[in-house]
Amino acid sequence: MNLFRLAGDMTHLLSIIVLLLKIRTMKSCAGISLKTQELYIIVFVTRYLDLFTRYISFYNTVMKFIFLGTSIAIVWYMRYHKVVKQTYNKDEDTFQHYFLIPPCFVLALLIHRDFNAIEVLWTFSLYLEALAILPQLVLLQRSRNIDNLTGNYVFLLGAYRALYIINWIYRFFMENHQVRWIPWLSGLVQTALYADFFYYYIQSWKNHEKLKLPA
Repeated sequence: MNLFRLAGDMTHLLSIIVLLLKIRTMKSCAGISLKTQELYIIVFVTRYLDLFTRYISFYNTVMKFIFLGTSIAIVWYMRYHKVVKQTYNKDEDTFQHYFLIPPCFVLALLIHRDFNAIEVLWTFSLYLEALAILPQLVLLQRSRNIDNLTGNYVFLLGAYRALYIINWIYRFFMENHQVRWIPWLSGLVQTALYADFFYYYIQSWKNHEKLKLPA
């Protein structure tokens, strides 16, 4: 494992810690899209089926359980915790997220690395993850008040995928020169979706202003 892959994993983990910190300490999920969090559960469930068929490393196994477990915990808090669920912006979180699933699955059936259930579902998880942030970004555009923890969470989530792109570039030139178009292109799409948010996040940080996205 190279430094960029580790930095990407730690940034992803930090984004989840920031979100759980907001939910646990503030007893609030205001500004957080339940639709995006539900999509992440689907992403991790379909991606980590190899937990039952292949052992890679202790680190790999632990990180998979952490990402899967924390995603389920976040959705549980937002749906069922008696205090947290009352802060959910249901009226603003209206993106029809389930419409993203069928096209991603069809694309995985058509474009994949190998035609078997685990590989197709792994590919599907990459395509779906690339788009899973859309409900969150739409919610932030509709929100008039984006708190610091929510903004930091989304920034770290985008930074994690950007670091993974650097990891893939490093591995291509320094390791095996293996071309992996599916994760590369899906990762580029995912990072591109954050571009507008990154711009306004950095501008608000530079100008010491509250983060606000244009409607």
